[in-house]
Amino acid sequence: MTRDTAREIAVQIVFGASHSACEPSEFLEHFLSEEYFSTLADENDLYAERPEGDFAEYIRAVVESVFSNQDEIDAGIAKYSRSWSVKRISGTALAVLRVAVAEILYRHDVSVATAINSAVEIDKKYDDADTVSFVNGVLGGFVRGENLA
Repeated sequence: MTRDTAREIAVQIVFGASHSACEPSEFLEHFLSEEYFSTLADENDLYAERPEGDFAEYIRAVVESVFSNQDEIDAGIAKYSRSWSVKRISGTALAVLRVAVAEILYRHDVSVATAINSAVEIDKKYDDADTVSFVNGVLGGFVRGENLA
């Protein structure tokens, strides 16, 4: 497993938890459980290897930071989303943005450039070119506007 794979799994969990009736922590644990995760391997190569050790800890930390700081993260996204409310952003793009902003703000082992580049590459798999440009623009504006570069 690579950090990029773990990051994409974190995006998937953030997206799923945002649309689930259960608590984000419950969703996270269920998603990463051996029983559930093994059912995903047939659907997507992303789930070929269940995250363990550092990768599982990284996923948990990122997802937990997204949900424990969601108001702050969403406010940052809204501030730089060119007059789009968070509610208007597609679910996938929002999950990608939330994970990237959480990495930028709370993960000191991830460079700002890596967080942005990875977010753009992940979003390319799920959204059209305009949405990918939007994600890139929001993250670039966030980093420049908050003096995080």
